[in-house]
Amino acid sequence: MTSPASSTSPTRAASKPANPRSRVITASLVGTTIEFYDFYVYATAAVLVFPILFFPTGNDTTALLLSFSVFGAAMIARPIGAIVFGHFGDRFGRKATLVASLLTMGVATFLIGCLPTFNEIGVWAAVLLLVMRLAQGFALGGEWSGAALVATENAPKGKRAWYGTFPQLGAPIGFIIANSVFLLINFALPHPGGAGQRSADFLAWGWRVPFLFSAVMVIIGLWVRLKLVESESFTKAEAKGTIRKFPLAVVVRHHWKALILGTFIMLATYVLFYLMTNFTLSYGTKAASLETAAAAAQTAAANGGAPYDATAFAAQFYPGLGFGYTDFVIMQIIGVVFFGIFTLLSGPIADSIGRRRLLLWVTGAIIAFGLTFSIFLLPQADPKFTGALTQAFLVLGFMLMGATFGPMGALLPELFPTNVRYSGSAISYNVSSILGAALAPIVALWLWQLGDGNPWLVGIYLSAMGVLTFVALLLSKETKDIDYDENLGLGATGSL
Repeated sequence: MTSPASSTSPTRAASKPANPRSRVITASLVGTTIEFYDFYVYATAAVLVFPILFFPTGNDTTALLLSFSVFGAAMIARPIGAIVFGHFGDRFGRKATLVASLLTMGVATFLIGCLPTFNEIGVWAAVLLLVMRLAQGFALGGEWSGAALVATENAPKGKRAWYGTFPQLGAPIGFIIANSVFLLINFALPHPGGAGQRSADFLAWGWRVPFLFSAVMVIIGLWVRLKLVESESFTKAEAKGTIRKFPLAVVVRHHWKALILGTFIMLATYVLFYLMTNFTLSYGTKAASLETAAAAAQTAAANGGAPYDATAFAAQFYPGLGFGYTDFVIMQIIGVVFFGIFTLLSGPIADSIGRRRLLLWVTGAIIAFGLTFSIFLLPQADPKFTGALTQAFLVLGFMLMGATFGPMGALLPELFPTNVRYSGSAISYNVSSILGAALAPIVALWLWQLGDGNPWLVGIYLSAMGVLTFVALLLSKETKDIDYDENLGLGATGSL
């Protein structure tokens, strides 16, 4: 009676997934949610807090530019993180690497919430902020690719793009959590001078709470990831001797074309992502008139202990839409809901018609969308009409963001074999972050100024990046039918 059962148990064990579906989805989603939460918390503070508390130059534009520069500095660290975490992920496995990247990100974010400001230690405050930001970028360099591999390497046949959307969902969920925390703090703190964008208490200590809160989320994420079992694809590659000592050398030597294509395929997604989150927050909450902006800048300078030069401020002023911070963030959150919906919808469509075909259509729509900035984003005579146009812009932009971001969780890993998949997808994803995300806030700010407050040049910039992505897609091949079990990489006799 016992021998038949024992003889069939290996077969049953072999057919059972190494990681249950619920564990795969949770582990890939929780980590990227924390990652994007941390990133959005910094992005929001880069607009609202850091120009005042860490870069009090006395010039609103210069302070914002310095804050954005530190924001972009993390993108420089991301390829380094991609190389380091990619090496260990391809050399020793996905699980331990994912735990290390999450822990690094969480510690850096928590420490930002503990930093002294410029008034306390001078320029060293900005230096320490830069160091923590670089640590965030370094960790982020390995986080996304590991989460995407956990999802796609454990996906059932024919559902890889759908599973690949779950780590992508971390972006909209992280955005909603981060901005909701900021909103709750803003609502809870007193505003003696009226319902302004920032209260004195918010600048004194309230801004620190979202950074410190990340510690709770990291603990939850670590608990989930420690329960993971190594993916079958990596285990098979290890068993067949395809694991290389230097994955970076292999991916550069044998898969350089995929690296380049993957970098430019991701480019329009990155630019759209940071324009819809970072730039729109700056543009939307910037005062529409010089008088209003000057009064706010004078108050902020007094709170931050910085000098205020009315003449210099007027010379550097360029208008925005004039929304209050709370109102605009609520509008963004509404748009991000559509981001999440279209991220999920993109997966089954990409599994059905292919990643390349879907992204060609979506990228074409992004190119067209970039030409509409001066239609949606200019103040109108009726403030309600301005609000309606801006909300429509945010909804449409985030819909496109979901449709382009969703398939990337499957497409970039599919460009590379198992033995260099972590390194290849991580490097493509993060080098693209330099070309797209690191430059986007700074370029957008410059083009906004160049257009004297009209954002039409910012839209042209998005369209131009969309053209580069469209060309990269035309030069690439469809990847949906690639078999992970067969695409393990160089054999035991392969070089490196």
